[in-house]
Amino acid sequence: MIRKILIALLLITTFTLSAQRTNSSPYSFFGIGDEFNATTVEQSAMGGIGVAYSHYKYLNFTNPAAYSSLRYTTYAFGMLNNDLTVKSGTSKQSSTSTSLSYIAIGIPLSQKAGMSLGLQPVSSVGYSLSNTILDANGDISEVSLFAGNGGVNRIYGSFGIEPFKNFSVGIEADYSFGNIDNSIKHQKIGVALATKFEEVAVVRGGSVKLGAQYKKELKDQKILTLGATFKLGNDFEVTGNDYLYSLSFSSTGTEIPRDTTSTSSINGKFNMPLKTTLGVGLGKIDKWYAGLEYENQNSIEATGFLNTTNNAYKYGKSNRFSLGGFYLPKINSISSYWNRVTYRAGLRFEKTGLLVDGSGNNSNFAKVDDFGMSFGLGLPLKRMSTVNMGFEFGKRGTTDNNLIEENYFNFRLSLSLTDLWFIKRKID
Repeated sequence: MIRKILIALLLITTFTLSAQRTNSSPYSFFGIGDEFNATTVEQSAMGGIGVAYSHYKYLNFTNPAAYSSLRYTTYAFGMLNNDLTVKSGTSKQSSTSTSLSYIAIGIPLSQKAGMSLGLQPVSSVGYSLSNTILDANGDISEVSLFAGNGGVNRIYGSFGIEPFKNFSVGIEADYSFGNIDNSIKHQKIGVALATKFEEVAVVRGGSVKLGAQYKKELKDQKILTLGATFKLGNDFEVTGNDYLYSLSFSSTGTEIPRDTTSTSSINGKFNMPLKTTLGVGLGKIDKWYAGLEYENQNSIEATGFLNTTNNAYKYGKSNRFSLGGFYLPKINSISSYWNRVTYRAGLRFEKTGLLVDGSGNNSNFAKVDDFGMSFGLGLPLKRMSTVNMGFEFGKRGTTDNNLIEENYFNFRLSLSLTDLWFIKRKID
């Protein structure tokens, strides 16, 4: 019964994806939007670790070298539901957004090699902000509305192989693409027409990641694993057009464009430097695992498009510490279903590198840091397939320096369908 309920829940939430906003964070205004960490639901429930982790049936979006351990063909579908509470110095607002996390497949190629193909979001834009200016009497004299939507997705291919015993290497290549629409509407009280500046941008780019893992068998069937990945520096090319025009509003609030004042082309760039991830893990196969991970990246550079022109933000160095793991009481238990459930938990401390100036004088930049604590369940189905659920509570940003603090609850859900391919029949 529990299996049927969970599958029905997954189908229902999948159908709601097209009807929900995919992002509602004010921080999605910056750069190419609110960036997603490339992790499976299983990894997210363990604090986002994965560089030193591999499994014979689970996918790993962190380290392509892990696919050398893949023994079963696995189809994976994931989704994310984000409940967000945004708080400033004087107000608070809540919203909900739902998005598809990934569609992927992992295929074992031999006893020492495997591959994966998939589609994932890279970033999402979905903000709506307003700013008012008061006159000497305290009445509103000007209103500015900031809005954005769109995002960037990627298709990827990963390959991992074990050239030497207990040592694996891997490579991943991807291509990112998407569209972002940013706009600023400005209305002065008593003036018939408002103005609107709109930027419609197309984002394209590719990247390559290299990975390695080393395993050491210890006493009592324990396995020590070391892992590292290096995502090489790459550029996202940003092209498109921006428009400045006047407009009026109907009685229902619908925009009525009037005269176009100017148009120009966009030719920008979002430069991503080398990203290094290191990790160590210890565990027993299908029993328990604990891991620690560190990620580091130098400052990102963004030039040539709307939200870089006013110097309201910049990037510094970013880093992340994650620790987490899982516990599986008894994988082949007959007496208790819950003994076959995988229990996961983790913590994540992240300095995003984003620096925002809330003072308006382009000199007082505040760090936007992120902290999350997570846990999850892996609910087994037939033929080694699983429904994975992850829950994460976290906080990002601060109310200092006129910035915004976000408190969020993320619910993640995935379905991993596992099967055997290319197995020759013994009996015809």
